[in-house]
Amino acid sequence: MESDANSGCAAPSVYADRCPLILALDMIGGKWKLPIVWYLSKSETLRFNELRRRVSGVTSMMLSKCLRELESDGIVTRTEFSSIPPHVEYSLTNSAKALVPILHGLYAWAEEHVASHRTPHSDAPSP
Repeated sequence: MESDANSGCAAPSVYADRCPLILALDMIGGKWKLPIVWYLSKSETLRFNELRRRVSGVTSMMLSKCLRELESDGIVTRTEFSSIPPHVEYSLTNSAKALVPILHGLYAWAEEHVASHRTPHSDAPSP
């Protein structure tokens, strides 16, 4: 909805409407969540330290925070094992697995439209 210059009424913000796309981007956006989802999509499951090694530059505290948020948003499943020593594995939910082809499409779009406008990051994951 566009602003009506004659009536003086401004269009409502897309944030006020809680657009589903904005909600989805809130779930996976930010510096660390998308790389976490990306690396989990490449493996059936990953342990915390494996994820920390793959997501270059993330601190343990930030990785824990992001994983908790992704779990509460239904993107990641956390499985605890009471073996000796105990360990935790993370994997994508079925719902999040449906997101992977969309991420591949976004990656292809970015290669075509965005990458030519910026210097590529050497640590960026590739599909």
